[in-house]
Amino acid sequence: MAFKDELGEPWGLLIGATAAGAAWAVNLPLAVAGGIGAAVWLTKAGVAAWERRRERPRRHELTQVEAGAPEGRWLARAQAAAGTFSELAGSMDAGPLADRVALMRPQVDDTVRTLERLAGQAGAAGRALARIDDRFLADEADRLEAARAAASQEIAAELDRSLVSVRVQREVHGRLVNARNGVLARLESGTLGLESLVARMVELSAMATGGPVSETGAVDQLSDELEGIRQGLAETEEVSKRALSAYQRSKQ
Repeated sequence: MAFKDELGEPWGLLIGATAAGAAWAVNLPLAVAGGIGAAVWLTKAGVAAWERRRERPRRHELTQVEAGAPEGRWLARAQAAAGTFSELAGSMDAGPLADRVALMRPQVDDTVRTLERLAGQAGAAGRALARIDDRFLADEADRLEAARAAASQEIAAELDRSLVSVRVQREVHGRLVNARNGVLARLESGTLGLESLVARMVELSAMATGGPVSETGAVDQLSDELEGIRQGLAETEEVSKRALSAYQRSKQ
């Protein structure tokens, strides 16, 4: 979204009008209050446009995720849940509850970024697996073992080296399978956990519309749960990285 588009964004206009109203309420001259509101409005639009420009190249740097693949579908759901959370956080009336919810937004954003990286790793693992024919390697191992049983000592040594090469490739294939399955399972649980969190946030938001809500314990509990999801995703990401690194080394 360009700067001129951000100028027409409703939240920017509302924030600017609120700032102007607050300035006028403390007895500042109308012109000064209007200037403050305009400055806040323009600053908000400029920051938002800059953030979007900065985000665009970061997304291009992410490993490509196929939309129709399992990882792509889970990622799309996680991104949709994060978008709903942001809308809810922005629509809540000012107060302790809204403040606590706002503090969770960086956690949600970081969780989605980790899910994006995991989805990219799942896609990379899937593409790597497509390059390794494990059934062919299994047949090769059987053939080499049969040949070794009838070979002379000198030829047996060469066949042993071939067997080691085949076994290494099969081990890499096994690690990639485990890594991809683990990542997909974590993508699923992380996304469902995020969707559950958002559903409960919808409930809290609905309660808040009925009057002031000062109880923040529920939000604190959701924040702790989100942190647990985020840490679990980080652990899975590290395991997946090691498996992909092993595959890269095997190709050298």
